[in-house]
Amino acid sequence: MEQISITDTTISQGEAEIAQRLLGWYDQNARQMPWRVPPHDHAVGVRADSYHVWLSEVMLQQTQVATVQNYFRRFIERWPTIEELAHEDEEEVLKEWAGLGYYSRARNLKKCADTIIRDHAGVFPRTMDALINLPGIGEYTAAAIAAIAFDEPATVMDGNIERVMARLFRITTPFPEAKPQTRELLSGILDQERPGEFAQAMMDLGATICTPRKPQCLICPLAGLCSANSKGDVADFPRKMPKKTKPTRKGAAFVFQRNDGAVLLRKRGDRGLLAGMSEVPTTDWNSRQDGATGVSSAPIDANWELKGQVRHTFTHFHLALEVWHSSADEVQDLEGWWSVPENLPSEALPTVFKKVIELALTEAAKPRAK
Repeated sequence: MEQISITDTTISQGEAEIAQRLLGWYDQNARQMPWRVPPHDHAVGVRADSYHVWLSEVMLQQTQVATVQNYFRRFIERWPTIEELAHEDEEEVLKEWAGLGYYSRARNLKKCADTIIRDHAGVFPRTMDALINLPGIGEYTAAAIAAIAFDEPATVMDGNIERVMARLFRITTPFPEAKPQTRELLSGILDQERPGEFAQAMMDLGATICTPRKPQCLICPLAGLCSANSKGDVADFPRKMPKKTKPTRKGAAFVFQRNDGAVLLRKRGDRGLLAGMSEVPTTDWNSRQDGATGVSSAPIDANWELKGQVRHTFTHFHLALEVWHSSADEVQDLEGWWSVPENLPSEALPTVFKKVIELALTEAAKPRAK
């Protein structure tokens, strides 16, 4: 198997300069984010709030910064402290999280808040080893909290940093196999005095300059130290293993609507995909199997009309859902509750069921062709 290759001696000669150049660039170009402490404030002793760092890092898993900022502000406004979050019902946390996806993050968020209050007197542990034992906190998140909130010299490596490192050191081993070697290289150039800002600087560099496509090497502070740039093959890195093809699963969803516009909802089980979230009645689909389709799979007999199909992509599979609609004043023998139109936006509905309801109600409102 091909190993990591560092083919440009400029790198070894310039390793000591990497952090200096990077942090100098960061001091002038750091992105402004609601959970961050600006470099000039950090320089005079202001440190990031560990609650804010943790919350933002959990939200940023699999989610873009632009999307996270509004969610972060809403969470902090509603639950200014981790104590207030811990004392909230999980259902309310899920409602506020709705739309961010990967809902196990929200459930673990609540569990972690509970654990911090119960076992740590409301104070986050300062070390990576202690942080990684908390619910929902993996190696990356633990390192990010330790470095950014507590200036611990932890090695933080996300997708942006992997890309910068792959190009900087011209790493030929494909990811994810290259991660252990890349982390070792990263620990060797880590600034021990400013580890949190070093991590954030690497993230910013990857997000704004060393981008996946059309990297702006001409204005990169590390261009003169970058092995891939010196070879003229930056676009060839990072190298990745071929992606597996995602299967497409099928199913059906059934939207009951009362005359006052209310929609029948129910709660999903406590385990599995979208656990604990709200939904309209749907068939038994998951990442491994199709659900039933057709009007015969409806939970009860009614005047069902097929309104179309919703497609949605999860981490491991695509989903194609038939959307059926029926008008009914009451529905017998089905568990759930009626959510009136003004309450629907605040329900803990995953994006896929928001799509289903929107399609059903939009099509139901159209006049029938004569």
